[in-house]
Amino acid sequence: MQDWFNECERGLRNTMNEQVTQQIETVISSNKIVLFMKGTKTQPQCGFSASVVGILDSLVTDYFTVNVLEHQEIREGVKQFSQWPTIPQLYINREFVGGCDIVQQMFNNGELHRALDITLPEATAPQIHISDEAASVIKQAAEQQPGVAVHLKIGAGWDHQFDLSPAQGHEIKAESNGVEILFDLMSAQRANGLEIGFTETPQGAAFNIRNPNAPPPVKQTTPGELRQAMDNGQKFHLFDVREPHELEKARLADSRLLDQEAAEFIETLPEDEMLVFYCHHGHRSQSAGEYFRKQGRHRRLVAGSRQKRSEILIGN
Repeated sequence: MQDWFNECERGLRNTMNEQVTQQIETVISSNKIVLFMKGTKTQPQCGFSASVVGILDSLVTDYFTVNVLEHQEIREGVKQFSQWPTIPQLYINREFVGGCDIVQQMFNNGELHRALDITLPEATAPQIHISDEAASVIKQAAEQQPGVAVHLKIGAGWDHQFDLSPAQGHEIKAESNGVEILFDLMSAQRANGLEIGFTETPQGAAFNIRNPNAPPPVKQTTPGELRQAMDNGQKFHLFDVREPHELEKARLADSRLLDQEAAEFIETLPEDEMLVFYCHHGHRSQSAGEYFRKQGRHRRLVAGSRQKRSEILIGN
């Protein structure tokens, strides 16, 4: 009897695997670019997924994503389908490209551009300025590790990370004050005008980096201030970042669910239009606001909840 139950279980599992495989094949056959990721374009739920989204957003305007956190069977099935153990996973023209590290490498060496039939941009070295104090510290660190180069990566969140490691050959070089800094392609595009200083603080010494290309940080505001803006007749677009089933609990008048259609609508708006994102507690709306802030197109963004809101006034 136990053998019969085991056989039934194997048969059911095989049927489920076949269904998942068919679903994956349908998705990658119906879309030129497919990203299996954690979260969504507007709300990535892991740094690796956010990194790939940032790369794709810099190259194309249209690609399909699958949030594996909402589909556990897809999450496990796509790993077997591609024979790749991690998420995210990128497919182009039905072909498996790879995970985050491979996508980053292909972006930097131009292979990703060729796979997407996109002209590779000119590798222009950014203009940077390194203070005397910062140059001295960087030189001392490099001298202690012969054979390595100084890399500076500027992430999608405009974080700046130094690294001492061998050069890979595809980097873009910039020089200031006798110091050579290597950038990957995306970081070089974000680095023009970069100023690197070194400051002594009560907490210790640290690099002080000013990047004129980075959007301003989030500024806090209150629900009362937003209410006053509404009472004064200030115009803005209101987006609800919650899940569709949560809308039944409470919903602000004239708000619109932030879905793929809404995200595409946002991209058509003039950059000086005010966008307001809200959810129940504020975490998801903050993520949505940060996503659009990083895109660099919109100058006035507000994100928050019924209890608190955060205001981003970019370029004002």
